[in-house]
Amino acid sequence: MSVDLSVVVPAYNEETRLRPTLEAIRAYLSKEPERWGDWELIVVDDGSTDATAEIARELAAEEPRIHLVVAGDGANRGKGDALRRGVLASYGHRVLVTDADLATPIEELDRLDQQLATDHATAAIGSRAHPDSRIEVHQWRVREWLGRLGNGLIRTVAVPGIHDTQCGFKLFDGERARAAFADSRLDGWGIDVEILRFFRRAGWPVTEVPVRWSHQEGSKVRPLDYGRVLLEIARLRARSIRRTDVLIATLFLLCSFLLYRDLWADLDRGYLADAGQDQNQWEWFFRVTADNVTALRNPLFTTLQNFPDGVNLMANTVMLGLSVPLTPVTLLLGPTVTWALVLTVGLAATAVSWYWLIARRLVANRWAAAVGAAVAAFAPPMISHGNAHPNFLVLFMIPVIIDRALRLCEGRAVVRDGVLLGLFATYQIFLGEEPLLLAAMGMLLFALAYAVVRRDIARQAWRPLTRGILIGLAVCLPLVAFPLGWQFFGPQSYASVMHGSNTGNSPLAFVEFAGRSLWGSDEIADPLAMNRTEQNAFFGWPLITLAAVIVVVLWRSALVKALAFTALVAALLSLGVKFRIPYTDITLTGPWRALAHQPLLESVIESRVAMICAPVLGILLALTVDRLVVTRARAFRAVGLAAVAAALLPVVPTPYPVRERAEPPSFITAGLYRSYITERESVVTFPLPGPGDADPLYWQSSTDEHFSLAGGYFNGPWGPDRIGIYGSVPRHTSNLLGRVRDSGRVPEIGPRWREQARLDLASWRAGVVVLEPGYNAEALYRTLEKLLGKSGERVGGVWVWDVGAPGGE
Repeated sequence: MSVDLSVVVPAYNEETRLRPTLEAIRAYLSKEPERWGDWELIVVDDGSTDATAEIARELAAEEPRIHLVVAGDGANRGKGDALRRGVLASYGHRVLVTDADLATPIEELDRLDQQLATDHATAAIGSRAHPDSRIEVHQWRVREWLGRLGNGLIRTVAVPGIHDTQCGFKLFDGERARAAFADSRLDGWGIDVEILRFFRRAGWPVTEVPVRWSHQEGSKVRPLDYGRVLLEIARLRARSIRRTDVLIATLFLLCSFLLYRDLWADLDRGYLADAGQDQNQWEWFFRVTADNVTALRNPLFTTLQNFPDGVNLMANTVMLGLSVPLTPVTLLLGPTVTWALVLTVGLAATAVSWYWLIARRLVANRWAAAVGAAVAAFAPPMISHGNAHPNFLVLFMIPVIIDRALRLCEGRAVVRDGVLLGLFATYQIFLGEEPLLLAAMGMLLFALAYAVVRRDIARQAWRPLTRGILIGLAVCLPLVAFPLGWQFFGPQSYASVMHGSNTGNSPLAFVEFAGRSLWGSDEIADPLAMNRTEQNAFFGWPLITLAAVIVVVLWRSALVKALAFTALVAALLSLGVKFRIPYTDITLTGPWRALAHQPLLESVIESRVAMICAPVLGILLALTVDRLVVTRARAFRAVGLAAVAAALLPVVPTPYPVRERAEPPSFITAGLYRSYITERESVVTFPLPGPGDADPLYWQSSTDEHFSLAGGYFNGPWGPDRIGIYGSVPRHTSNLLGRVRDSGRVPEIGPRWREQARLDLASWRAGVVVLEPGYNAEALYRTLEKLLGKSGERVGGVWVWDVGAPGGE
C-alpha cells in the first residue's frame, strides 16, 4: 500500500480545535485531487484526557482516508513519541507533519512542496526566521523573545545553519522520514532537532521555506520548553558518543595521570624535580587569583610580590581562563591540587581536542586519529613544558580554533563562525598568548603552502576566511582591549623579555631524544636546550626519518605538501638568530634574525617555534595509519604499523620525577610574623625570592597568610627602556647577599654597605628580615649581622631582624 501524501497531526487535549483543523486539511487536499493525488491524514492521540480521540474517530468514520493512531497504554508520552508513531504508520511518498493548531495554514503546503521539488531537497521545513516569512499574529513580546533565544541556542549547539528548528510545519521525503523517525529516541519537543540532525548527518539536503504563521491561543509550547529541548539534545548527544571515543579519551586521561602519578601521590610535599622554581610560581598564581576573586580585587595586579611596586599579572602567565573558574578548587583543596589538576586534565584535554579535530577532518579510522593526537599532545616538547609551563601544555583550544578557521573557508555560516572564532581566540588569550601566536604562525605557514598547491580552493576560501577573521577581530578586540592595555601599558608593564642568548634549537635537538623520553638521557639532552623545561624539539631520528619517508610516499597529496612546508619552516625558524652546524665551528645566520625584533615576536623564545612540528608529525602519522589499516596487503600493513611503533617507542614519555620540598617555617604558618609588620610593610627574605629560589612564594600560597614579599619570581620591567626581566629589579644589597650564598664567603662590610642596606630596606618598606636555614646560611647570617648592626633573633625556625620603623612609618 502506498499513497502520494501522508499528513501527520499529533494531538493532545485538542477537542476544541481538532475538528476544524482536520476539516481544513481534508478540504484543501480534496480541492485539487490531481495535485495531491492519493492522500491519508493520520491523527496521533498522545494520551488525551478529553474528547480528542472521539472526535478523530467520528471524522474517520466519515472520511476513510483519516486514521487514528492511539498508544496502547493511553499514556501521554510527548510530541516526539506521537510523531514517531504517526510517521512510522504512514505510507506516503511525501510526509507532512503539522501541529493541531494549524499556526501555519495548510495552504502553505504548496510552498513546501514546490521547494521540495525544485531544490532537490529531501526536507522542506517552514521557517518563521526566514526574511520572507509573514508573522500575522505575534506572541506576547517576552514569550517571543524567549522563543528566539531558545531557538538560537538550539541552532548553535545542534543544527548550525538551520534558523528555525521548532516550527511545526515540515514536509519530508517519505522513505527518508520513516528512516529518520525509526532511528529517533526523543519523546519530547526535541524530536524536531533529532530528525534534522539525522538528515544533516546522512547528507540529505534540508531547505527552509518562508511561511505565514499566526500565534494560536492555547498553544502547548511554553517558553521553558526550549530549555527542555536543550536538555533532550544534551542527552541525545551523550547517547551518540561512540564507545571508541570514550575509550580513547579515558586512555589519554590515564596516560596523563600515570605521567603525574608521583605528584598526585604526595600533594602535601611533592614537587616536580625538573620544574625549577616554576611550581612555586604557578601555585602562587593560582592562589593569588583565587584571593583576588573572592575579595573582588583587580585580578590583573597584586602587591603580594615585589612590594611595594607589585606585579602586573596580565603581563605574566597566570592563565585567568583556568585560575578564575578553578578558584573553588584552590580555596577548598589548595593550589597544589589545582596545579596537579591543570597539568593532568589539561594534557588529556589537549590530546582529546587534537583527536576530535583529526577524526573530524582528516581520517576515518578512530585509532589512527588517536595515534596522531597522542603525538601532538604527548610529544617531547609538550612533555618538557609539562614540568613547569601549563600555558604551553594546556592547548585544547588550539584545535578548536583551527577547526573554526576551516569552517570559515567553507563559507556556509561566516558570521556565526567568525563570532565563535573571536570568542575562542579571546578565551585562548586568557589561557596563553604565546601559544596562540605560535598557532597563528603555523596556520599562516600552512595556509600559504596550501594556497600555492591548491589555488582553486584558495580562490574559493579567501573571501569567507578574510571576512570571518575580520568579524572575529571585531568580537575579540573589544573583549581583550582593557586586559591587553593593562598588560602593555599598565603598572609594572614591560616592552620585551630578556631570555638570554641560548634560545634557539641546535639542529641536533631534532634528532636526539629528550631526557624524559624512553630512550633519552639528561647527559645528551641538557647541553642542547636552555633547560629541561625548554626541550622544544627532540623528536628523535626514527620519527624524523619516518616522517620524511611519509612525505615522499604521500607527496601527491596537497595536504602533505603543506604540512611538510609548515614543519620545515618552523624547524628552521626555531634555530634562532644564529646556529652552529653540528660537529664544526661554522656558525650561520638563522632566519629568525628577520623576525627577532618585530612586535610581539621579540619576546618569543624562538626554540618554541619547533612545537608547531608536533601536531604536523601527529597528522602525518594519522594519515599513514589510516591508510595502512585498510590496505589489503597484510604484509605491507604489518611492516608499516611496525615502523610507526618503532618510531614512536623511543619518544614515549616517562613519569615526571618528584622531589620532596621543605615545609614553610612556623614563623609563617603560626602567624608569628604579624607582630613584626604592618599592612604597609613587607617581609624581606634573604636572598630575595627569584628565579633561582622562590620558596617564600610557597610560604604564601600554602597558607592563608596574606603578607607582602620583597622581590619575587615574575616578569617585570627593568631600566629606562622597561625591558622585561625575571624577578625584581636587582639592588646592591640583594646582589651582595646572592654572592655570599653562592660563595660562602663573608665580605668586608663598612659604613657605605650599611647605608646601602638601609636604603634598600627602605625601598622595600621592610618590616622584618628573615633568614631561613639552608645553603651557606652561616655566612649569610654573619653578613646580615654586619649589615644590620645587630644579631638576629631565632623565632619560629628562622632568624629574624626587626627592621620596621616605629608605627610602620
